Amino acid sequence: MGTVSRLSQHHVVSRRRSTRRKPVLRRHLAWPPAEGLPSQRDAARARAALAPEPNADGLAPLGFDASHEPSALDLPLNTLSWAAPFTWLKAGWRDFTQAPVIGLFYGLCFVLMGWALVGTFQRAPEYTLALSAGFLLLGPFLCLGLYHASRELEHGRRPGLLASLTAWRISSAQLAIFAAVLLVLEMLWGRAAMIVFAISFDGVPDFSGPLSSFLTEEFITFGVVYTVVGAIFAGLIFAISVVSMPMILDRSVDAVSAGLLSMRLVATQPGVMWLWAALIGLLSLVAMLPGFVGLLVVAPVLGHASWHAYRAALADGPQGSP
Repeated sequence: MGTVSRLSQHHVVSRRRSTRRKPVLRRHLAWPPAEGLPSQRDAARARAALAPEPNADGLAPLGFDASHEPSALDLPLNTLSWAAPFTWLKAGWRDFTQAPVIGLFYGLCFVLMGWALVGTFQRAPEYTLALSAGFLLLGPFLCLGLYHASRELEHGRRPGLLASLTAWRISSAQLAIFAAVLLVLEMLWGRAAMIVFAISFDGVPDFSGPLSSFLTEEFITFGVVYTVVGAIFAGLIFAISVVSMPMILDRSVDAVSAGLLSMRLVATQPGVMWLWAALIGLLSLVAMLPGFVGLLVVAPVLGHASWHAYRAALADGPQGSP
């Protein structure tokens, strides 16, 4: 009896053990295959084609970064000749004659700005200096339409006035950032002008007297100090914006890179660029003498010429020499 019980118990345990799941043997497949999918093969070939040649040790050159993409700061610059600014003026005059309606419209805007400046001087002379700084900073943005017109003419297209007025929409975000930077500079310049005016005069001086009344020590000191302060701000604004505005319009680069590249151009070729700044200042001064009427032509010509200065400065553009 005991033997039968032990055999029955052994039979039950054996059946329980036999009901367990048998292990399943899985084949380890390599997926995707070792040679990769077609898209992966194409990407690998493209990376291999872009990679530089290894050095003698079979390693990549020192400092190579495969994920690095060239920025606006890496763009090479042309070496400009001393005759380049005069070539830009000639090209600017050509663009003005090819699109006179656009040029005269923006020239009229500059004339109206000059008349507004004179009206402010007659009624509130203490605000004239700050307003003149604001108008000087507004100039590059008015020239956006002229840059757009020159760009269209360069590509063989006929520019339109409405398209030039909305040229800022091409890269509105970066232009807004650049405008904020110029606004900060304008506020600093305006504040500095007010301080110079306040410490130079006791109250509001009389500007209606004869020319000889302005040859006093008080007026001469004011003129010298304001010229120095204005030259510092004007030089800084020129260095930042000489090619940055047309570059943002043309290439949609970020405002910081465009401003830094513009400063690099002025720093590496100061002679030619300051000659260009002197020509802009001299022609603008002469144009303002006959009641600002000369700006009707001179301002748009300078705007078109600034586009050609940008195109000549960058290595992928035409050279600046004749």
